Amino acid sequence: MRTGMATLLGVVMALTVTPALTSLSAAAQEEPEEQEIIVKFRDGASRGDALTQSRTRAVADATDGAEVLASRDATESIRVLMARGDVEYAEPNIVLEATAVPNDPLWPQQWHYWEAVGGIRLSQAWDLGPSGSGQRVAVIDTGRTAHPDMSANYIGGYDFISNAGYAKDGGGRDANPADQGDWRLANQCGPGTAARASSWHGLHVAGTVAALRNNLTGVTGVAPSARVVPVRVLGTCGGTLADIAAGIVWAAGGAVPGVPANPNPAKVLNLSLGGPSAVCPATLQSAINTARNVHRATVVVAAGNSAVNAAGATPANCAGVITTGATDRQANRASYANFGVTIEVCAPGGETSPSAANGVLSTLNNGPTVPAASFYARYQGTSMATPHVAGVVALMQHARVQQGKLSLTPAQVLLHLKAKVLPAATQCGKGLLDAQASVAAAMAAA
Repeated sequence: MRTGMATLLGVVMALTVTPALTSLSAAAQEEPEEQEIIVKFRDGASRGDALTQSRTRAVADATDGAEVLASRDATESIRVLMARGDVEYAEPNIVLEATAVPNDPLWPQQWHYWEAVGGIRLSQAWDLGPSGSGQRVAVIDTGRTAHPDMSANYIGGYDFISNAGYAKDGGGRDANPADQGDWRLANQCGPGTAARASSWHGLHVAGTVAALRNNLTGVTGVAPSARVVPVRVLGTCGGTLADIAAGIVWAAGGAVPGVPANPNPAKVLNLSLGGPSAVCPATLQSAINTARNVHRATVVVAAGNSAVNAAGATPANCAGVITTGATDRQANRASYANFGVTIEVCAPGGETSPSAANGVLSTLNNGPTVPAASFYARYQGTSMATPHVAGVVALMQHARVQQGKLSLTPAQVLLHLKAKVLPAATQCGKGLLDAQASVAAAMAAA
């Protein structure tokens, strides 16, 4: 990746040898800039002798009886000082920078990113450099809804809802991934099903993945420079297995009969959806295998919200996925969250009762049926936890790109996805997602 030039270079060097030597001579006469170190002497120390021996000079007082010294060679001065018995410690006076804090006004309410107990250490992950730039995350959900804090990060998409009644757009599958609203009337989706307003679920999930950062507006997403590919599979009464499977394959770059190829294939798929099933359906497992094994896409799925063993929910019980449980603001397993050995990791899902402020805050629309005004709202659920993980995976992959390294495989993503350890009783797999540790691990991997 990294000869024809040798003769030319030789001529240039021959012609410029005198100026080069003059320049080097001048450089040799320049003294290196001073560096600062912090030193604490023990009681009775021969301070003057120590300064002379270490070739340092006093600059200022520090805390706890220590002082700041200046040196032309801090490494050597520290070595000399630490070799003395009258020095308690000597260390570089390093410069720290402010931890990344965006100017989005609702950031202080996004506890799930930054609080010490229940947050994922997102600012510290950003401090390592990645923002998700160049990464695409497919949100396989209710579709795309315009929002000033999200729209710029949408790219492409498709509507896979084949049932016209579910879709509310008058037809079957088409190239328009817009969320038409999933509102329903009582009994519309079967006897006893309750009426409900539109959820704009896909918008809320997408905002957690990639809402814009530092735009002086609303909230921020985990990977604010990533692009979201909206794949519409959920409508009025949910989504069928066939439509969801097709959406998975297409999102990753696979072929689906009768559907144009995806010009924006994603390497991270977010499925904040699910339902009861004793085993992973063959149709769904096949689609996941294609996405993961053929197209190297990481598939992140919700564990489910029934407070039961996730082994009885799908796609949580499928092989090759990252099944995500949910924690509350205190880093406990959320009361509604599914549990069990199927869970790979937990992330903040929030718990809006008894306090709405303890929910996950993200982008939303306030239309009871069709889209209306954009705003922000708090939801709870493993659906809210899952995009935290998907966003961190995008950060991990961007960090790899920044280092000139190959993208991680889905297996490597899971290996390097780190978490803060929680009590075993929490049943959260690795524990609570740690964005900073995950990005650092991705960067350190070969």
